[in-house]
Amino acid sequence: MAAGLRKRGPAGTGARAGAWAWGRRLKRAWQERRLLLLEPRYTPLVAACLCLAEVGINHWVIRRVAYTEIDWKAYMSEVEGVINGTYDYTQLRGDTGPLVYPAGFVYIFMGLYYVTSRGTDIRLAQHIFLGLYLATLLLVFRIYSQTRRVPPFVFLFMCCASYRVHSIFVLRLFNDPVAMALLFLSINLLLSQRWGWACGCFSLAVSVKMNVLLFAPGLLFLLLSQFGLRGALPKLGICAVLQVVLGLPFLLENPAGYLSRSFDLGRQFLFRWTVNWRFLPEALFLNRAFHLALLAAHLSLLTLFAFCRWPRSGESLLSLLKDPSKRKPPARPLTANQIVSVLFTSNFIGICFSRSLHYQFYVWYFHTLPYLLWATPSRWLTHLLRLLVLGLIELSWNTYPSTPCSSVALHLCHAVILLQLWLGSRALPEASHPLQPSKKAP
Repeated sequence: MAAGLRKRGPAGTGARAGAWAWGRRLKRAWQERRLLLLEPRYTPLVAACLCLAEVGINHWVIRRVAYTEIDWKAYMSEVEGVINGTYDYTQLRGDTGPLVYPAGFVYIFMGLYYVTSRGTDIRLAQHIFLGLYLATLLLVFRIYSQTRRVPPFVFLFMCCASYRVHSIFVLRLFNDPVAMALLFLSINLLLSQRWGWACGCFSLAVSVKMNVLLFAPGLLFLLLSQFGLRGALPKLGICAVLQVVLGLPFLLENPAGYLSRSFDLGRQFLFRWTVNWRFLPEALFLNRAFHLALLAAHLSLLTLFAFCRWPRSGESLLSLLKDPSKRKPPARPLTANQIVSVLFTSNFIGICFSRSLHYQFYVWYFHTLPYLLWATPSRWLTHLLRLLVLGLIELSWNTYPSTPCSSVALHLCHAVILLQLWLGSRALPEASHPLQPSKKAP
């Protein structure tokens, strides 16, 4: 036999070795079973078990719980108008009113329109959204696996204990889960240092529903931190160009109509659907001065976090405008926890000061709550108190119709989380190993 060549083992040796390795891991996990629910390093194992359980749970929900029609038929009517040749956004309507979502929504739900026999095969649509739910869970679990901050027992509550989230995905078929799945994909790309692809995916998520813009201040901060102003501009250009490309057929037909309908920041919400402001008089809820006060509070708190909590040690906010190599001290690579903390906090601040939260909006931040509560150490906020906050938030979102008590409870829980973020984030959470820049990142 030639020198340097090793004799091959019998067929199947590699497979048996892999099986033995997995067997050893499972045996070690069983021996350390008390730590399974406490140590973040066991997140992948717990996540795999929960995802398998979710397949059965969601199948049971689809078969046993009645589907409730809310917006699906309206979505189908809106995209049907585009299929029939109407590109003027002001002329596109559904059963619940005019089309108010950007162009990415039209293309995605147009695909669902064809796949589900013009929107009539509801059961097939539910199974598609079941797949979307599982994909979202996998993306979320990958984020938590990389940050290693949340004890795995919390995921039991995140997966199995939320009736409202399961309902939003497989019983209501809203577009919010589609936008959030794309958003979590974008965050995963950021964690993999694929900044260009991440910005493109983020823009695609925005094109499905505008709530994703609540993450935009955090993304801008991260881009400046990683690349400086000059390096961040091409990434921001990707976001802008994709919006133009997606909206081009509608922009060519009626640009003012498309922009005013799909990116209407002043749209009025109905008081009877609000989850967060039920304790206010309806006149105040509808008052423009109240809306401006919420916007001012939102921007002020974002500014405070940006100046006082997000910058890393030794850096000022203004130094982020410089090229990273020219900063003093030189910029270090971002960690997974720094990326996730900034994005989740940015979104949560926007949630706290939203003009109105409707029931389907729960998915805007539901999967981020474990990180917001457990990522930073705290002596005053014990595991039990954190679970109590999660439980009260879930109870508030499951109270229908909302009541003054449920709305006040929701705001109190939000205030506790904000206080935890402020006190526990004097510096961005560090990870054991910073993310290494990728040469393949566009």
